[in-house]
Amino acid sequence: MKNINRNILLAALLGILFGLFLKFYPEWSFYNNFLGFNELAGQLFIKSLKMILVPLVFFSIVVGVSNLGNNKKSSKVWKYTLIYFFSTMALAIITALVIMNAVKPGVGLTIDAWPTTHDVISNTLSIKDFLKQFILSLFANPFHSLSSGNILPLIIFSILIGASFNGGGEKTMAGKKVFESLYEVMMKIVNWIMVFAPIGIFALLVTMVESQSAELFSQLSIFIITVIGIMFIHGLLVIPTLLFIFTKITPWNLWSNGRPAFISAFATSSSAATLPLTLSVARYNFKVPRNVANFVLPLGATINMDGTALYEAAAALFIANLVGIDLSLSQQIILFFIAMVASIGAPGIPSAGMVTMAMVLQVLGLPLEALALLLPMDRLLDTFRTTINVEGDLVGSLIVQKVTKL
Repeated sequence: MKNINRNILLAALLGILFGLFLKFYPEWSFYNNFLGFNELAGQLFIKSLKMILVPLVFFSIVVGVSNLGNNKKSSKVWKYTLIYFFSTMALAIITALVIMNAVKPGVGLTIDAWPTTHDVISNTLSIKDFLKQFILSLFANPFHSLSSGNILPLIIFSILIGASFNGGGEKTMAGKKVFESLYEVMMKIVNWIMVFAPIGIFALLVTMVESQSAELFSQLSIFIITVIGIMFIHGLLVIPTLLFIFTKITPWNLWSNGRPAFISAFATSSSAATLPLTLSVARYNFKVPRNVANFVLPLGATINMDGTALYEAAAALFIANLVGIDLSLSQQIILFFIAMVASIGAPGIPSAGMVTMAMVLQVLGLPLEALALLLPMDRLLDTFRTTINVEGDLVGSLIVQKVTKL
């Protein structure tokens, strides 16, 4: 594990440096051929992680929930996990709203091509209808939902199966052992994939750095810097402070031992794709019990999206500034809840927040054409917010372990 950690860090640094080199010296003769191979290597890494994602999430949650048992400690894990998830997302959104209201990026600019506010407000989705659709989507056919990239119904289905093993006695013990064996098989495949991780991360970072155009971000630099600053405050101050308060684990310990997961999250922009590595880091580097890690981390990779939540709140305020709308306190309270619900529903894949961003804009009556402005910067910001998402999940497993004393 230590060699893989070192190789991942080295691959990340080399990927960034080589991406910058190709960006400034594209005339090198092997340029086109290299990028073709580079894209293939990066996509193979991503697809191999996605290949294992669904069975890993399914078996890990079933095993995690089934191992919790029907005792007081079991209820504590559920309770404190959900309290932590919603509390940190709330802190992230509040931080974003406060800083965005102070900096006010986008004020004074106008986008004439966008429709007027009145044209858009007439087609907005009510909060009641939005929440109704979200809740009903949790109980859709889990297998059908996978084809559309919505993994939440699978999470609910896995929790129900895992809970059914609790209190079942000898009648369900054989089934529980089958799921535990299949989970171990999934983890063995994960270890094989992790051997390839340094090459995949190198390839992904080279492509990302080489393809970014500074011209696209020139007029949006204030917003980008503000959002990254908010993420740094949450990821380097808020979350580590909570971890130290509850567990006495220092920020340096968190970042050094959690480094493989954070680098993978930054490179893949996918908390779901990073989940296998996050599970390994939690179990082997931080010694989190398997039943806690298997429940908190897969659930967190789906619903605990601190980075996504704060970004969607900040982006909505930015778009409102561009169209000359000063959102009132009541409207920003609505934005608070919508950003939280939308981030919970975002699948843990690259740029998933852009899907739910349309929902946030629609509820607030803001022009959906704004997505065209957000898309060019999304790939860059997605790397940061995914890293925050994964950090929040990992810290959550450590805090829940400490609070529940498992």
